[in-house]
Parts: sequence; structure tokens; C-alpha cells
Amino acid sequence: MEKKRLGKSDLWVAPLGFGGIPIQRVSQTDTDGLLRLAVEKGINFIDTARGYTDSEEKIGAGLKGIRQEVILATKSMARTGAAMAEDVERSLRNFQTDWIDLYQLHNVRTNEEWAELTSPGGGLEALEKARDAGKIRYIGITGHLPETLSRFIKDYSFVSVQFPYNYIEQENRQELLAEITRQGLGTIIMKPLAGGALRQVGPALRFLLQKSFSVVIPGMDTIEQIEENSAQLSQTFTEQDAQVLELEKGELGQEFCRRCEYCLPCTEGINIPGLFLLEGYYNRYNLKQWSLDRYLGTAIKADACTECGVCETRCPYQLSIREKLKQVHALLS
Repeated sequence: MEKKRLGKSDLWVAPLGFGGIPIQRVSQTDTDGLLRLAVEKGINFIDTARGYTDSEEKIGAGLKGIRQEVILATKSMARTGAAMAEDVERSLRNFQTDWIDLYQLHNVRTNEEWAELTSPGGGLEALEKARDAGKIRYIGITGHLPETLSRFIKDYSFVSVQFPYNYIEQENRQELLAEITRQGLGTIIMKPLAGGALRQVGPALRFLLQKSFSVVIPGMDTIEQIEENSAQLSQTFTEQDAQVLELEKGELGQEFCRRCEYCLPCTEGINIPGLFLLEGYYNRYNLKQWSLDRYLGTAIKADACTECGVCETRCPYQLSIREKLKQVHALLS
């Protein structure tokens, strides 16, 4: 695969990467085979996260003997310096490596989180210390909210930004993309299949691969997925592909959560998009037990909804949030 430079770093990434979230549901033996096939196909960017249960451990074991051939990325939800430093050390142990190429702030959403990360002794300071010590090479940021990401990347010199982009989720990204271009940042595209909602994999990936993004990282947990996804690199996005995706987009209708978070804050403290995301992991990623466990551990569940309806007045997509919350609780409780 022809490689692109990731922002202003000296990391050169193939346009198709490997998203590590589905690794949670496969065996170590399967992980070993998947990673080796991916590398054989030219995939050299491997992305996962501290929060993806045993994904780091499986990837670390699976990269034995081929660690030098890949760019390894992970991310942490830690916000304080102490917690971030601890997560970096844990990631190094899990990966069985001396360095991590890209360590990212995971899903930064609010101004309060950003203030904590950038304060003295905050998470960013810990990552800088880890970088100076040679434990990580570069620092990136990930998030689902284009508007807030646009602000945060103006305040710190990241090397890359990871955010959702797919045929369904293209709205409200102009400012973010303009700021990325202005700074020359690397672009890591997650959720290329809209969390599994897009079933026409070939057209959905070809749509993204025609663009100038640095790397697109679909989650992959079967040999067939790696073969199919890799095959898209030699194909062209066509008008017929666009028609297929438009049809899928229409079938999904308006009852599809884009995780814009305009519905928040909930008067009862429910993380509405977060619960819908768990539902998606259960139904589309087949991470059933993981989703059930996460829901069980959620402090405020969907049944806390008082049906005040405020969230629905804020939703730009006019989702039936109250009814969907009932469905989530019935599915995951």
C-alpha cells in the first residue's frame, strides 16, 4: 500500500488501518493470525484503547516478532496526570514493548475534561513526560464531537486527530476539517461503517479511501474482513456505490443516533448517546457480554428516564429518544 505521512510526524501509515475494538471477542490464536495477515496485506497502523478490556494484551502478544513492522497506537480515558502515567505503563506492559508510537487522549468531550487534561499535573503533562522519556513517540486526540475537537486542537500541538466519519456522519465537520488542514494534522477515521450500521462494506470504505484522510480504521476480527477490506484499495468509488449508500442511508432513516450529544445534559444524568452506543455494540459488533457488563456497571441506567422530553426538543435528528431508552433498557438489563 502507498503510505501517507501522519501529520507532521515521521510515521508513515497505509491508508487502511486495523481497529482493535473487536479483538475483545476473539481468541489469542485468532488474534495472532489476524495481525499477521494484516501486516502481510500492507496494513501497518494498529489502533486500540486501554478501555477495550484485553485488546492491548492480545495485540501485544500477537505482534511478537513483527512489532517493528507496525505503528502501534492506543488511547486512555485518564484525565489526571497520575492516572495517565499509570495507563501508559500498563499499555507498555500489555503490548510487551518499549515504546508506543501514538498515545491519544480518548474521547475528550467537555471543556471541564479539557481543563483537567491541560492543567498543571494533568493528563497532557504526563504524556509529555512519557514522550520525553521515550515511552511514547507522539500525542494525539480522539473524540466524537467535531465542534469541541475543533477548539481543543487549537490549544495544543497534537500530531493527529481521530474522529468518526462515514457516509452517514458527514455533518458539522467543516470547521474541524479546516483546522486540521490549517495545522497539517494527521486524520484517523474511526467508525467508517457507522458503528456497523452500514452493511455495504465495499462502497462505504471506497467512499473514504478516495479522500485525503491519513488512515481509515475499520474494526476487523475475521480473515474474511481483512481480505474484503484490503481489496477496496484497488477499486474506485463509483456513482453506483453512491446510490447504494444513499439507499442504506434512507433505510436507516432518522432513528439513528449520530452521537452529536445535543440531547445532553439529561435532567436525570443519563448518558443518552453512551447508552445508544452500547446498544450498537450489542447488536452490530456482537459484543453482547461486554455491552451487558458495561450497562450493568452504568450508574444511571436508561430506566431513570422520567420522560420529560427535553432531550427530544434538542435532538437535531428528531429521534424518539424516550422510546429508544426503553428499548435499550429492555435489551441490556
